[in-house]
Amino acid sequence: MPVSWRSLSDPWGPLTAFALGSRPRFFRFGEVRLAVLSLLGEGSKHGYQLMKELAGRSGGLCSASAGSVYPTLQQLEAEGLIESEKREGRRIYRLTEAGQRELDRDPAAVRAIWERAENWGAWAQRMGPEALAIAKPAGAVVKAALWAVNRAAGAPAAEDRIRAILRRACRDLDRVAKEQT
Repeated sequence: MPVSWRSLSDPWGPLTAFALGSRPRFFRFGEVRLAVLSLLGEGSKHGYQLMKELAGRSGGLCSASAGSVYPTLQQLEAEGLIESEKREGRRIYRLTEAGQRELDRDPAAVRAIWERAENWGAWAQRMGPEALAIAKPAGAVVKAALWAVNRAAGAPAAEDRIRAILRRACRDLDRVAKEQT
């Protein structure tokens, strides 16, 4: 059975997204809506603030684009879950009582979003800019390994070769790191 990035544990989300050749996708279906409600539950904000805070909570690894945040805000406003007013040239959004009730409906889902964001943020901090620079080629190695092992499933000799190649790569990388200390 092929490995899907969705089947892997959340802390690996960023790496598997890179491995599959895309930007990490943080939000699952319906979660931008819930995250926006949650942030507005903390206080009034404008759209750009929401986007910055959503990105900041994941250590910058993921972001909600204007193309997802602003339509979400429009939908939430149409549903009466948030209100907005223009202040100093910006539209400021705040939660309504109905929005608070909607937010309170599933506190576990809200908690899961922010716990995942914290995990991703910690992952981003451990990586640093140097590691991010090699994320794409490292992701390509992971992608190739996943593809090879899926193709080799049930062929023990091929699976052993794949493991040997990966162990060799790890030893070589360890040698490079040790040479620098």
